[in-house]
Amino acid sequence: MARPHVVGVVGSLRDGSYTRVAVERALDAAAGAGGKTELLDLREYELPVFDADDREAGDAPELTRTIREADSILLGTPVYHGSYSAPLKNALDYCGFDEFENKTVGLLAVAGGGFPITALEHLRSVCRALNCWVIPHQAAVPRARDAVENGAITDEGIDERVARLGEEAVQYANIEPDPPCLESTENVGADD
Repeated sequence: MARPHVVGVVGSLRDGSYTRVAVERALDAAAGAGGKTELLDLREYELPVFDADDREAGDAPELTRTIREADSILLGTPVYHGSYSAPLKNALDYCGFDEFENKTVGLLAVAGGGFPITALEHLRSVCRALNCWVIPHQAAVPRARDAVENGAITDEGIDERVARLGEEAVQYANIEPDPPCLESTENVGADD
């Protein structure tokens, strides 16, 4: 069997992004578990605000191709106002069932405060609407400025959770998908 291809999407545009550090750590663990990994850094893509009349705008074809070719996808986001970031939302809007249906997806949120859970819940809902298989384990990095230093996660428990997410992205990359969920059958916008 071929090595599972795991793509980690960084939903932050900051140069010193803690989210990037966490996604890179998850990808390192995925590589250690036998996966072939790729970092998809949204800073490197020209993605205008999504317009359904221009799905091929900017670097959208490259973005969607990369996601479509993945076996597992790790979505990493900073937490903004209790939800996930606008750059990640915009990137996801360019995608649909062709990119995500029946894919394994892992979720990771990084917060300046102590409660990054709602962003993970929002991403889980999006993934359900795209009929993904979302890894039950999710990783959160609360109080990121205290947990990340010099490009590495310094909190042992957080590091272990983030690494576990990467390992499970490989472990479950080829899991038999569930039948379509109600959310995905009602998500007509993703297939337009």
